[in-house]
Amino acid sequence: MGAVKTRIESKLAAAFAPDQLEVEDQTNQHHGHAGWRESGETHFRVSIRSAQFAGRTRVERQRAIYAVLAEELAGPVHALAISARAPGETETSNSPGNVS
Repeated sequence: MGAVKTRIESKLAAAFAPDQLEVEDQTNQHHGHAGWRESGETHFRVSIRSAQFAGRTRVERQRAIYAVLAEELAGPVHALAISARAPGETETSNSPGNVS
């Protein structure tokens, strides 16, 4: 596991106490795209479920995650795909606060 991925997981776990968290390095799927680097760890997908997202809109959830990961987004991370849910929501639900 890479250092950037580990930092992302640690920061999200500390900030949101999620009951589900997956961080996937998708850099290899973006070879040749903007922001891609040979060293890797530039493109990530985050799937997170936390009670702290209940009652928050999709944009509020994304902004909260961006704030926690500001250092990574200003440096090594070029792209971040986010699925942020509250307990009881699924990635395929049409909840107005769901990011899928």
